[in-house]
Amino acid sequence: MSIRGTEDEEADLILFLICFTICFLYICKVGLDAETCDLRVVDPKHIKNAHTFAKRVMEAQCRPEFARKEMDRRFRNRYNMGLESFVKKSKDLNESLYLYGPPFGFRQYLRELNEILDMIPNDGLPEGRSSKSCSRCIVIGSGGILHGLQLGSAIDKYDVVIRLNNAPVHGHERDVGNKTTIRMTYPEGAPISEREYFNNSLFVTVLFKHADFLWLQAVLKNETLSTWDRLFFWKSVTEKLPLKSHQIRILNPLIVKETAMDILEFLPPRQKWWGWDKNVPTIGAIAIVLATHLCDEVSIAGFGYDLTQPHIPLHYFDNLCMNAMNRQPMHDVSKERKLLQTLVREGVVKDLSGGLHCDFCSTHQTQGITTT
Repeated sequence: MSIRGTEDEEADLILFLICFTICFLYICKVGLDAETCDLRVVDPKHIKNAHTFAKRVMEAQCRPEFARKEMDRRFRNRYNMGLESFVKKSKDLNESLYLYGPPFGFRQYLRELNEILDMIPNDGLPEGRSSKSCSRCIVIGSGGILHGLQLGSAIDKYDVVIRLNNAPVHGHERDVGNKTTIRMTYPEGAPISEREYFNNSLFVTVLFKHADFLWLQAVLKNETLSTWDRLFFWKSVTEKLPLKSHQIRILNPLIVKETAMDILEFLPPRQKWWGWDKNVPTIGAIAIVLATHLCDEVSIAGFGYDLTQPHIPLHYFDNLCMNAMNRQPMHDVSKERKLLQTLVREGVVKDLSGGLHCDFCSTHQTQGITTT
């Protein structure tokens, strides 16, 4: 057989494998999207109790540095009270940033990082957000437990509202509010709809791989990613962000590292022939740790995966059911849940929706919810 013939066969095989993978992923997606979840109905008394609890949280005296001090007390040397939230351009490089590759660090990506930072003029919270003597953050999860609780007006009272990935505001204002201070996501999770971006909010990106750097560069330069570069994303990514460069930030990867290796005590990532062997926290857990660095007090809403009820809604905005969490290998959800439950029970953070630990339920469980 000729060399040319062998090359053609290899090319055909590669093309076949690519097509097969795309078809397989599409079939899986269709199967998940077609699944029907149980209808969630919330007792009006439960809604009233949730509102009363949220009001009590907001009317209490704000305690300066409470979250940071409590995290330091709880985790001692495993939590860095002075950790910067976002990456800053500096001549004095923090060596810890280069111990690991993304998302735990920037090893081997110093050039790409500096090119991006040259295009981002700011590195902190917007003016007026960081000057308050005592501020409150709330991290909004995507959990289906938010649906029907009508916590929107309570959420909008917080100084900093952090939303995750493409979780929508439009059409869900009654349950999740309409205020967005930070939209935190990786490229694949960035909202497609321009209605989910606001002129006074920040877009905080978490960089997981080399292609993420290329995507952010393209967005900042208003360029289009090549077809080849797009192959390295597990789903399609938005080509443009309707934001100014001063609204974009890069999450400090040491926040991810602190969440994973120090707080959750995951094993350090090991470099393999293909990328890193890593156990990555969910972006929700990372955002909660970020919030403890940004604000004096922290609340959450929309958290808590109840894997014992596989047919209840996973999110407040789509048709995925809870059992979809069993089909992903990246996150140790059970370990995260135990950690977050502990933080809520010990009062380090407040859970407005009661999905992790319900302070406004008589039996410390999420009551008043039925499925049909």
